[in-house]
Amino acid sequence: MDTLNGSSLAKNATPYRCKFNEDFKYILLPTCYSVVFIVGIVLNITAMYAILFRIKHWSPNTIYMMNLTVCDTLYILTLPFLIYYYADKNDWPFSEAFCKLIRFLFYSNLYGSILFLTCISIHRFLGICHTVRSMQWVNARRARLTSLIVWAVVLVAQAPVLYFSRTNGQVCYDTTSKDLFEYFLMYSSAITVFFFLIPFGVVLVCNGMMVRTLLQPSTIGGATSRHSKQKSVRMIVIVLLVFILCFLPFHLMRTIYYYFRYFDVNCALLEGSSIAYKVMRPLASANSCVDPILYFMAGQGFRRGLTQRSKLRKKPEESKHLSTNL
Repeated sequence: MDTLNGSSLAKNATPYRCKFNEDFKYILLPTCYSVVFIVGIVLNITAMYAILFRIKHWSPNTIYMMNLTVCDTLYILTLPFLIYYYADKNDWPFSEAFCKLIRFLFYSNLYGSILFLTCISIHRFLGICHTVRSMQWVNARRARLTSLIVWAVVLVAQAPVLYFSRTNGQVCYDTTSKDLFEYFLMYSSAITVFFFLIPFGVVLVCNGMMVRTLLQPSTIGGATSRHSKQKSVRMIVIVLLVFILCFLPFHLMRTIYYYFRYFDVNCALLEGSSIAYKVMRPLASANSCVDPILYFMAGQGFRRGLTQRSKLRKKPEESKHLSTNL
């Protein structure tokens, strides 16, 4: 939570029971967000250019990756305002409506990224573990429809942020005002379960079954098959690292901090959880710099996919489908 005058607020404290110094975040957050903004905007715009202008026929995987790129880019574009805000020590110079909009876009695109990473994992799981049957299930039209549903679900689910986000003339709250915190905690807990824990579980199951399938010996495809399997394993590792290193610490520490605040724990625990939560926040942003690696690995950096397109068309339908999903 962004605190007033560096103070944290317990459930029914009057007016502020615990006071502790948070000056470190005025250096940590602007610095980390600046690095993420510079690196992320370059990588994501490059990936977007490659998808838009280098790939003529979009597969379902390409559609999901394009949506993931859009999520990451929109997310990154909110960072300059937060960089200015934290660098100016929680002094929000804009309107309350703009505070609501920035928080809404920040979290909408964060959870959009999580869901599209989940879609990519499910799509690749079907292509690797159910290659033949998935030909009937997976196509570009259904991928576009799924993407629209994901956007609609995310925007509707994050709409309450427009209500909870408040300002007091200086602070643009990351959570909400004191009197609404109990309701915000219930909302935040539901979002964590449905938009992080469940997708994370799906990603673990899908990637675990893909690894088991890829490790099975195969006599089909020769060197090409081995290369595709190696590429798939690398992509699995990247997706899992994004969830485990970027999203998991952020959601874990945020949940601990919120509940410590709600149950009015002692000030030492509250301060420790608050510091840990703020340290983990840049990790959640770092996913927008890691995600583009998936784009460039998906088709061996696009250029190989372009040069081999004519060759792939000459292969049997099943082999082509397997190559696309790997």
